Amino acid sequence: MSRLGIGSRATRAAALRAGLGHPVVDADGHFIETGPVLMEFVREFVKAEGGGDLAERFEKAGGIDYDETVLRPWSRLGEAERRANWTPRPPWWSLPAANSLDRATAQLPRLLHERLGDLGIDFAVLYPSRTLTTTAIKDAEVRQVACRALNAFCAEVYRPYADRLTPVAQIPTHTPEEAIAALEHAVQGLGLKAVLVNGLVHRPIGAGAGAASGGPRLPNWGSGSGERIDALGLDSEYDYDPFWRRCLELGVAPASHTPGMGWGSRRSISSYTYNHIGSFAASMDAFCKALFLGGVTRRFPGLCFGMLEGGVAWACALLADLVGHFEKRNVRAIQQLNPARIDTDLVLELFSAYGEGRFRADVPGLRESLTRLEPDPPELDEWKALGVETPEELIELFVPRFYFGCEADDPTVAWAFDAARQPGGRKLRAMFSSDLGHWDVPDMASILLEAHELVEDGALSEPDFRDFVFGNPVRFYTSVNPGFFRGTAVEAEAAELVAGERRA
Repeated sequence: MSRLGIGSRATRAAALRAGLGHPVVDADGHFIETGPVLMEFVREFVKAEGGGDLAERFEKAGGIDYDETVLRPWSRLGEAERRANWTPRPPWWSLPAANSLDRATAQLPRLLHERLGDLGIDFAVLYPSRTLTTTAIKDAEVRQVACRALNAFCAEVYRPYADRLTPVAQIPTHTPEEAIAALEHAVQGLGLKAVLVNGLVHRPIGAGAGAASGGPRLPNWGSGSGERIDALGLDSEYDYDPFWRRCLELGVAPASHTPGMGWGSRRSISSYTYNHIGSFAASMDAFCKALFLGGVTRRFPGLCFGMLEGGVAWACALLADLVGHFEKRNVRAIQQLNPARIDTDLVLELFSAYGEGRFRADVPGLRESLTRLEPDPPELDEWKALGVETPEELIELFVPRFYFGCEADDPTVAWAFDAARQPGGRKLRAMFSSDLGHWDVPDMASILLEAHELVEDGALSEPDFRDFVFGNPVRFYTSVNPGFFRGTAVEAEAAELVAGERRA
């Protein structure tokens, strides 16, 4: 091993990969932004696009400097101020440090490209780290130009390494028009082929709904009594169907990587751990439910959605809950709960026969309490947007349409592949997502080894593991773009899998 800490390909991960007989595709790795390099590019881009005024507003808003927009503002607050505003504790010490080789690997595209084989990974889709919240900037013009700048930067620096690495484009979604413009710029203008959409938009409600949404930026955090979450499907502020249609037309499968810290129960002022645990599962659950119950997967049967970094356990529970609710509350079954069907005479007879003590049939108002019915709901069929008649049809709208990013140390991955315990006997589509570059990966060379422990422990079969680290990531990214892996290190294997799926 050299002084620089870069070894040969003789790693345990590389040996494991060689013995698998199939590639490994990472659906969600992370690069670490090198602040001075990135900001130099972004400032020039913003100035060129919008002139001095926009550049000044960009700088005043903190730009895309995560330290200045998220971390340091919390640190500057005293304990009393944090409690007064109940300001959530953001991440801290969240990037590799002692493992300096891994730190540099996540920062330098060429180094990651060179080491990827050592990690046992053939191809990786890369997401940002410090700029992951750019799509949440409140100023619309600054948000849009910042996303375009980041996408242009990523397209430039990763283009030489496209055989093994591809970065995502960040797509802001405060309006469908904004999202379509960003998508067209990223795909048609920059040649990017994977996208990250902001799956949750925080919108003002009540008195604040008509006011300008300025002020300091928080990364999709802090929904209080004056804000609500718009998950782009059910009850959305806008009709996002034109955006989903454009995704199909441009051949991109949208994935959400939106955090869920700072709202709901994840609002501790002192503990990042408290805020982080379950945060992505909560945000993915909100996004997934809104798309599904809003009928998006029915209207766009060819479009698949990625739900990243939240694991799959929540999705197993969600599907079971959806089926259970549908069976009891579909438009026909709900009639069992219609208050008009109460047999008041029978209930009073039973009170007379079995009532004792305070439970007398002649209690004043008893009959009236049974006949004072609830108002009729404005809509009896909460499943109308799905257009389904049976649980089997519901399952078919869910299972093939959603893919779930799961990290290597997630033991609940096995639940997704346990068909006997899933509604309809259908496996959910969990896909390998390394999260390399972040604090939960102490050693990049151990990622694949840790994931394979599921096989060694008997939780996954080898065919299921193949689907986890290869089949499902390929299915997701080729679902609307069969040529996604053309020109990459996994082109032949991906093409064979796609062709086999079509023959089946």
